[in-house]
Amino acid sequence: MALDYFYYKLGDKLWKEYGFIDAFAPKTNWFASSFLAIDQGPIIIMIENYRSKLLWQLFMSCPEVKAGLKNLGFESPHI
Repeated sequence: MALDYFYYKLGDKLWKEYGFIDAFAPKTNWFASSFLAIDQGPIIIMIENYRSKLLWQLFMSCPEVKAGLKNLGFESPHI
């Protein structure tokens, strides 16, 4: 229901040229002029991981991650 309301009732106010706006308060008819760029940070991480595999190696070096993957039934020579 919330998504229907956001899309059908507020869609033209919540989605602008660069994506979703950062914040809004419909009771006061206030809509931010800034944009939510939450997807930009992960893009940098994905590029670095593709380039050097550094983040994957750091993640897989964590004993808790390895234990969790084993407990979930994952099998790999890297675990």
